[in-house]
Amino acid sequence: MIKNLRIGISTRIVKNERFDENRDIISHDWINFFEQLNFIPILIPNTLNNVSFFLDKMNLDGVILSGGDNMGDFPERDKTESEIIKFSIQENIPLFGVCRGMQVINNFFNGTIQNNVTSKHVRKNHKILFLKNNFCNLNIDTIEVNSFHENLINKYDLGDNLESLAIAPVDDTIEAISHKKYKILAVMWHPERKFDENSKNILKYFFDSGD
Repeated sequence: MIKNLRIGISTRIVKNERFDENRDIISHDWINFFEQLNFIPILIPNTLNNVSFFLDKMNLDGVILSGGDNMGDFPERDKTESEIIKFSIQENIPLFGVCRGMQVINNFFNGTIQNNVTSKHVRKNHKILFLKNNFCNLNIDTIEVNSFHENLINKYDLGDNLESLAIAPVDDTIEAISHKKYKILAVMWHPERKFDENSKNILKYFFDSGD
C-alpha cells in the first residue's frame, strides 16, 4: 500500500488585479485528492531560477503537471514545466500530466494541439475507450470522465515516441498517452475533480509501479 509519497505538482498562475501581482496557485481539489491518496504535495513555483536544483532538493517520488491556463498564457509556467519534464527524464522520476499537462508533454516531444472548435470537451462529461488492455490495472474497457479542455490532440498530432492509450469515441481525439521509453503518463480529464475509485487507482498504480 502506498504511504506518504512525496509528489511535486506544478502550479497555475493567476493575476490578482487588486494587488497587481501574479500568484502561483493550486486548486483545493488537488490537496483533498492528495490526502485521500496519502501523498505529500510539494508545490512547484513558477519563478525559480534553477528548477532542477529545487526539484532535486525536494526528494520527490513523482511529479504531476497540473491543468489550467493554455500554453503561451504565462511563459514562465511554460518554461518551468519544460524544466520539470527534463528533470523527470534525467532522474527517472514518474511524471503524470493532467489536461494542460498532457498538452505540455505532447508539445515537449514535438507534437501539436488543435483548438476545440466543436466544444464537445468544454465542461462536459463523456465516455472514453481504452485502447490497451488493463489500463493502470483498472480491468475495464471504458469509463466516463469530466472534460474541461479547449484544445485537442488527434492521432496525427502525437509527439515523438508517445502512444495513445485512450480515445473519446465522440470524436476519436486522444484522451490518454504514455511515452514508450520514459515513465510518463498523461490524461486529458481531471481525476482530482472526480474523487472516484478509478481516479484514485490510476494515480496509485502509476506512482507505485511507474508504468
